[in-house]
Amino acid sequence: MPDLKIALAHADAREERTVTTGTKAWELFADDAEVIAARVNGQLKDLAYELGEGDHVEAVRIDSRDGHDILRHSTAHVMAQAVQQLFPDAKLGIGPPIENGFYYDFDVETPFVPEDLAKIETAMRKIIKEGQRFSRRVTTDHDAINELQDEPYKIELIGLKGAGRSDDAAEGASVEVGAGELTIYDNVRRNGEVAWSDLCRGPHLPTTKRIPAFKLMRSAAAYWRGDEKNKQLQRIYGTAWESKEALEEHLHRIEEAERRDHRKLGRDLDLFSFPDEIGSGLVVFHPKGGIIKREMEDYVRQRHIEEGFQYVGTPHISKEGLFHTSGHLPYYADTMFPPMEFEGANYYLKAMNCPMHNLIFRSRGRSYRELPLRLFEFGSVYRYEKSGVVHGLTRVRGMTQDDSHSYVTPSRRPTRSSTC
Repeated sequence: MPDLKIALAHADAREERTVTTGTKAWELFADDAEVIAARVNGQLKDLAYELGEGDHVEAVRIDSRDGHDILRHSTAHVMAQAVQQLFPDAKLGIGPPIENGFYYDFDVETPFVPEDLAKIETAMRKIIKEGQRFSRRVTTDHDAINELQDEPYKIELIGLKGAGRSDDAAEGASVEVGAGELTIYDNVRRNGEVAWSDLCRGPHLPTTKRIPAFKLMRSAAAYWRGDEKNKQLQRIYGTAWESKEALEEHLHRIEEAERRDHRKLGRDLDLFSFPDEIGSGLVVFHPKGGIIKREMEDYVRQRHIEEGFQYVGTPHISKEGLFHTSGHLPYYADTMFPPMEFEGANYYLKAMNCPMHNLIFRSRGRSYRELPLRLFEFGSVYRYEKSGVVHGLTRVRGMTQDDSHSYVTPSRRPTRSSTC
């Protein structure tokens, strides 16, 4: 067989090698069990990838960032396989790797409960023990739609890819479809039988047996493609690591973080709450929390005054025309609360203070001698955050900003921008 010349990159060196045609990437790393994929010419590839002339090859170790993503995405596949074994009517959504873990969305009749997660974990361990091989298969849109005719969400993703809209399909959809060819991964048993298949771009671990340690964390509701107008699916979160020790360390970090979670502290110390009667993401500060809030406001107010700002106040709602004039409404309407109709006009809860400060500036003629004019307020604003992202005090629907704006001459703009 003819020879091929390739370059194998190490941490601090580049090695020229000659290999025979048909050599697979795994053959370069047969003695290193920590290598679970390869980066070839800058692109992540399975170890089953057949090398070509001039390829530049780098090892991807399981404990690297890319290695973690591949490990976790492969574990998400195993989880989805286990779910469909236990719940045959479950329809598949999207299952990407995320920071420190992975998730997969499912359309099921009944929400998952903790007992279900325990059963799914048991089924996953059996699949891992079997050592099923992840096998990549190139397909066409037409063939994939025929094969996945019982998976409506996958067919929708294929349709978006065909329409050139795969990039904005949904968060995490890039692991399923994207630019380039369409591929399906089969989980193949040792006897050659295909146990399960999924639409996926890859890459994946060589076999399920290369998953060292994992744990399913929780389940939650999630709208398909992150849009509350779509059907609500069930999302299972999990985590996977390169060793049992790494998994235990991660779980310990989570326990420590939970002990320090500001939502728990807010409840335990009687600082604040989020009453259901008011609505999600709208905080109520209790007397003790009010003391902290007042101290922060007093400090911030004093610092602004020391820097030459003048304190102002603006209302919580405005006619929609103001936000059209400012340019906010055409671009940010989706993140603003719906309008309220009153006396023949639409009013919006303000999502920003800038337009109202501009009205103060233009309320009368100004001389250049008044500049810089620096305005400041504790402005209450409201953002229509999706329910899936609302989180304690860090992602809310109502908040108070220490918001300020400086009006300066063009010649002083760079200086003022650096000191605001």
